[in-house]
Amino acid sequence: MKKWISLGLLTALALPVYGQKKEEERVDNSGKVMQEILNAQDSIPQDVLDKADCVVVLPSVKKFAIGVGGSYGRGVMTCRGGKDFKGKWGAPTMMALEGGSVGLQLGGEATDFVLLLMNSGAASGILASKVKLGGDASAAAGPVGRTASAETDVTMKADILSYSRARGAFAGVSLEGSTLRPDDDANKALYGKQIGAKEIVLEGAVKAPPSASSLLSTLDKASPVNKSKS
Repeated sequence: MKKWISLGLLTALALPVYGQKKEEERVDNSGKVMQEILNAQDSIPQDVLDKADCVVVLPSVKKFAIGVGGSYGRGVMTCRGGKDFKGKWGAPTMMALEGGSVGLQLGGEATDFVLLLMNSGAASGILASKVKLGGDASAAAGPVGRTASAETDVTMKADILSYSRARGAFAGVSLEGSTLRPDDDANKALYGKQIGAKEIVLEGAVKAPPSASSLLSTLDKASPVNKSKS
């Protein structure tokens, strides 16, 4: 009997540690994805990245085996600091991407996604609750190429610009119909306490974990200043 009690206690103690490690690996992988994408020849245009308030990175999103067009991906969102999003890139909040047309885009392959939130309204909305892309927030496939401009009709009207990378190919991709939401359970596992996305991003309630160092240093180097007019 004592043996089973001890085993149960060990399991209960190990689960939070395992959960934290899993989320730390997800944050670390997000940093690697962002670094690889920004180092590629055909990447996110500098002009576009410089006007983004927040960046969402979802590494290795996979299509559900059951259902049509259903997918589920987890990743992170980091925003420029302060309520006006003009500061340095800050501690990440965990995010989840679900359903919609994502599955049709994936074609069964694991795909990395990057979403740029181009204004404070989009950022604030996603931090508060689940947002439907193309519904609650306007979304468009992002332009590709270092010198491409953000001053186009599509990019200027979109709240969110989205990109995908599969088999080394990087391109803008439409994620309309999908939903993006804060992953509260993952935040609890990562930071060791119940904490909301707004507290993490807008209030600076926690320090960025060491696993976020690659993601934040990559973005700080690539786009240290928010050049958005909003």
